[in-house]
Amino acid sequence: MSDTSPPGRAREAAGAAGADDPAEIATQVFVDHRELLFSMVYNMLGTVADTEDVLQETWLAWAARTGSPHAEPVEIPRAYLVRIAVNKALARQAAVSRLRETYVGPWLPEPLATGLVAGPGGAGPGGEGPGGDGAEVVERAESVSMALMVVLESLTSLERAVFVLHEVFGYAHTETAGILGRSPAAVRQLAHRAREHVQARRPRYRADPRVQQQVTERFAAAVHGGDLEALLRLLAPDVTLWADGGGKAPAAGLGPVHGRERIGRLLAVRGSRISGHLDIRYRQVNGGPSAVLFHQGSPFAVLVVDLEPDTSLVRDIYFVTNPDKLSHLD
Repeated sequence: MSDTSPPGRAREAAGAAGADDPAEIATQVFVDHRELLFSMVYNMLGTVADTEDVLQETWLAWAARTGSPHAEPVEIPRAYLVRIAVNKALARQAAVSRLRETYVGPWLPEPLATGLVAGPGGAGPGGEGPGGDGAEVVERAESVSMALMVVLESLTSLERAVFVLHEVFGYAHTETAGILGRSPAAVRQLAHRAREHVQARRPRYRADPRVQQQVTERFAAAVHGGDLEALLRLLAPDVTLWADGGGKAPAAGLGPVHGRERIGRLLAVRGSRISGHLDIRYRQVNGGPSAVLFHQGSPFAVLVVDLEPDTSLVRDIYFVTNPDKLSHLD
């Protein structure tokens, strides 16, 4: 019987290429799991750069383990790699949190490109994220929405790790306990607190992608044209604007902005000032439609909107202009 597991496929691929070098097999096994590891770590950290650093650390640990002549073989590579990556992400999360304490204005997750939209009115082909494609990209895209990532920022490091492993990736509490080195009872308690916290702030709801794309296009056009009346028709009464400039680019202030009239007028004024200098391109960012604004060929801002349940009104606006968070977009 053929072994269809990722490690099995890796060994078959290595054998087909005439490679019996254990180092090559270990490399292929890591590559086969990279998409999963990237998704887990990004869900925990919210930045692409830190996620890539953690994956590099995980690779070094994996290479050292598999390359040691005295080490026992790794029976389940996936479990080993997940445990290493999650715990290295937890270690890095403390440093990331300290940096955010001095961050200027609202902090939003670093936008993650998850695909391409053909343009106004139609969806294009799905895109590849860092290191993978196919079903795992779809799975990742559905788990990293900007709205959910913002809520996850309010959890403790351990609560977030447990939520990501259990709610997003379906790990049992006993498996999660083994990964984190905690008791199953402690993990269940962490999971309960995290789930209640998330559900209170982010009910399970996902807008129709076609509706969300259409609203995104209309909203981006209204902002770009400084059209106050169009903006007011699109905004929910209790809409919130989160603008992340990091002190390096224009934003809306040092905190979230609330209210339809206030946000509508703010965006109309800003839009009328910059409309002649920006080009709008539509992309899949964090698993949903977005507008990426370019200035002279370089990304200037990412705009993501979240809709109220059962309506096409915008209830949350996420606007990232910090250039450090846009450099990987094109």
